[in-house]
Amino acid sequence: MNKLIYTAAAIVILGILLFGSGALYTIDQTQQVVITQFGEPIGRPITKSGLHLKVPFIQQANYFDKRILQWDGDPNQVPTKDKRYIWVDTTARWRIKDPLKFLQSVTNEAGAHARLDDVVDSATRDYITGHKLVEVVRDTNRLVDENADMVNDPDAVSIDEKLDTIQIGREALTRGILVEASRIVPQYGIELIDVRIKRINYVSEVQQKVFERMISERKRAAEKYRSEGQGKKAEIEGQTIKELKQITSEAYKVAEEKKGNADAEATNIYAKAYNQDPEFYGFVKTLDTYKDTVDKDTIMILSADSEYFEYLKSAQKK
Repeated sequence: MNKLIYTAAAIVILGILLFGSGALYTIDQTQQVVITQFGEPIGRPITKSGLHLKVPFIQQANYFDKRILQWDGDPNQVPTKDKRYIWVDTTARWRIKDPLKFLQSVTNEAGAHARLDDVVDSATRDYITGHKLVEVVRDTNRLVDENADMVNDPDAVSIDEKLDTIQIGREALTRGILVEASRIVPQYGIELIDVRIKRINYVSEVQQKVFERMISERKRAAEKYRSEGQGKKAEIEGQTIKELKQITSEAYKVAEEKKGNADAEATNIYAKAYNQDPEFYGFVKTLDTYKDTVDKDTIMILSADSEYFEYLKSAQKK
C-alpha cells in the first residue's frame, strides 16, 4: 500500500517538474504546432490534439490555428477597362495548410495578412483592369432583358446611359481572382478558400456624373410613364365622349319622337275644334292675329276691301 502511495507521489512530482520545465504541452482540436530548436524547425508539424512531450528549455512549441481565418483588405483605387475609376474593397477566407512552410515564410498571421494584401490586391487589380465596370457590378443580364427598349433608345443622352450586356459577370470575375491568387499563396503554406468583393464605389470625381446620369434615366423613365398615362387618359376621354354623344343622340331621338307625337295630338285637337265651328275658329284666330301684330304704336294702311279688316268692318256695322 505504501509502495503505491510512493509511486503515485513520484508520478505527480515528475509531472509537476515536466510541466514546470516546459517538457509537456497540450494541443487542442483547433491548433497545430511546429517545434523549433534554437529557432530552427525540427520534425514534422504536429496536428493531433492531446498531450505531447518536448525537450525543455531547448525546444519551443509554435502554435498555429487550424480554423478558417478572415482577411480584409484596404480599399484600392482601380481603373476598369472602360476607364472608370472605382474603389474596390475585397475580403477573403484562408487557412494555414502547411504550418512549417507558414512559419518559415511569414512567421505569423500578421505576416500572412501582409502577403495576402499583396497577392489578393494584385490579382484583383489585374482582373478588374481587364474587364468593364458592368462585369464587376452585375451577375446577369436581367436588367437588360427587362429594359430592352433602353438598349436601343435613340433618345439616350450618351452611350454611357445605355445598358450593356455582360459576358462573365461579378461571380465569375471573383472566381478568377481566387484562382489567380491561389496559384501564389501555397508557397507561404496558405490555402485560399474564397475571395469576395465587399464593396464597389466610384471615386469622388466620377460620383457626381453617375448621380446625374441616374437622375436623367429616372426622369426619362418618368416621362415615359407620363406619356403612357396621357395616352390612356386620351383613350378614356375619347371613349367617354363617344358614349356621351351616343346617349345624347338617343335622348334627342326620344325627345323628338315625343314632340312629334305631341304636335300631332295638338293638331288633331285643333282640327276637331275647327270642324265643330269653323266660323268661330276663324274669328278667334283673326283676333289672335290682331293682338300679335297690332299695338298702340302700330300704323297700318289698308284698303277698304282687305280681308285683314273684315271683322273690324263687321263690328262697325253692328
